[in-house]
Amino acid sequence: MESALKEVRDGVSVLDLDPTSAVGGGVEDVYGEDAATEDQLVTPWTFSVASGYSLLRDPQYNKGLAFTEKERDAHYLRGLLPPATSTQQLQEKKLMHNIRQYQVPLQKYMALTELQERNERLFYKLLIDNVEELLPIVYTPTVGEACQKYGSIFRRPQGLYISLKEKGRILEVLKNWPERTIQVIVVTDGERILGLGDLGCQGMGIPVGKLALYTALGGVRPSACLPITIDVGTNNEQLLKDEFYIGLRQKRATGKEYAELLHEFMGAVKQNYGEKVVVQFEDFANHNAFELLAKYRNTHLVFNDDIQGTAAVVLAGVVAALKLIGGTLSEHKFLFLGAGEAGTGIAELIALEISKKTNVPVEETRKKIWLVDSKGLIVSSRKESLQNFKKPWAHEHEPVKDLIDAVKAIKPTVLIGTSGIGKTFTKEVIEALASFNEKPLILALSNPTSQSECTAEEAYTWTKGRAIFASGSPFDPFEYDGKVYIPGQSNNAYIFPGFGLGLVISGAIRVHDDMLLAASEALAGQVSKENFDKGLIYPPFSKIRKISAEIAANVAAKAYELGVATRLPRPENLVKYAESCMYSPLYRSYR
Repeated sequence: MESALKEVRDGVSVLDLDPTSAVGGGVEDVYGEDAATEDQLVTPWTFSVASGYSLLRDPQYNKGLAFTEKERDAHYLRGLLPPATSTQQLQEKKLMHNIRQYQVPLQKYMALTELQERNERLFYKLLIDNVEELLPIVYTPTVGEACQKYGSIFRRPQGLYISLKEKGRILEVLKNWPERTIQVIVVTDGERILGLGDLGCQGMGIPVGKLALYTALGGVRPSACLPITIDVGTNNEQLLKDEFYIGLRQKRATGKEYAELLHEFMGAVKQNYGEKVVVQFEDFANHNAFELLAKYRNTHLVFNDDIQGTAAVVLAGVVAALKLIGGTLSEHKFLFLGAGEAGTGIAELIALEISKKTNVPVEETRKKIWLVDSKGLIVSSRKESLQNFKKPWAHEHEPVKDLIDAVKAIKPTVLIGTSGIGKTFTKEVIEALASFNEKPLILALSNPTSQSECTAEEAYTWTKGRAIFASGSPFDPFEYDGKVYIPGQSNNAYIFPGFGLGLVISGAIRVHDDMLLAASEALAGQVSKENFDKGLIYPPFSKIRKISAEIAANVAAKAYELGVATRLPRPENLVKYAESCMYSPLYRSYR
């Protein structure tokens, strides 16, 4: 194989390419695929040159009817395909037409999954070109239903499953994955999937969906992405009794057994993939999420999207909304319903941003932020019984049991829902908020749509069209009193793909809070006057790749400033460098 690989192009062997100068953020481009321009020929290598039937079964290289006459001869495809040839554009047109025929979102999800398993580049071309239409299918809210029914719709494994059975052999399991150079891992233990609870091994739909967005929106190469589910059992009785359940049929392991498995996993990841692989924790239960982030943030390149990604995207929305509601961040008062990973993560990042802008200690800026949990307003008299991550938010105030009473007592200007419980922003709550705010900012962030604290229609109707509204899952435009309101979506997909790309292109070895603030500022800066005129506090997803490049550049710049970037020398223009590193889904020509 080496002699075949030693083909010389422009006097340089693909084996001699300098990995530090390869695009793609530092993963060694052994075959020269990403170093080639789109009109240059590439070789479809697997373990040998893919040809014939195996080429049509390889999603990384399969082009279906788009194989040219010359390629069909060169790769023994004659007779294996119908005689007609197609273009990628025509294939995309046909597939979008077919997908739109499905009435049920889960059917669309399954059709896209099948396409991803069959023709990788066409899948990403569809997703990039139709991102606003397909994002709710590959991500929230449809991915939630897909996880609930994952055992029934399971066809082919799309990532690594590491269970208690593999304890002591996790490094060996990682080596079973065919790709050797990984840049981003998204890992879940399935205990808190969206607002749906413990889905055990079936939570795999989340890492798979997130990494599809890392590629489509952030431009990280698909081959450099690895979805992982850690299966320690499930406490979901319905799943344990389900004959189609694909995971371990036992109650969740906890305590020492759980911690040892995770510790072995984190060590094996660093040993196998190095210091610069991004490990994104996803949908872990509150107690584990905070502990894992605290334990590994100083030794690994880790990022928790539920705590940090949600916080960054919400902060960006709040900062952008200031142009509509007026005032500075420090002049506003915030009330959260929900004090878990998302709620406390958002609250902390807002407090850090206020501290940074005003030079006031974060202990003081936290006092502008109030949280309500299942037992009522978090106040200092409850401090002894609170979990550690809630204690910084226990302020001096008499006990308040209900959200409506908290709204009346605190008089917030911003109301944020991260409770995971639908219909909790009632008419009474919204009307009370609107009674002392000309333009109340309402963020109903819980996913999926059924768990949203209120709908866009309710927010606009109950405030008589005065609300500035955004939600975690998408809502359709709504007409009130002759005016059409377009609800914003506070979607983590704005942040994590660009944030991850920024870590990769800078060769960062740690995540710092200032890098999250940099991501938020970059996103807020992408909201145009035209968007504000429509009442939007987020830019349209149709420009997401440009937005991701800006976020990546800002994050990378902060990594260099903090001294945690290892890719030297620093590129002169980080935005252009980020764009140059982005994966292109266009078909390549094969020699």
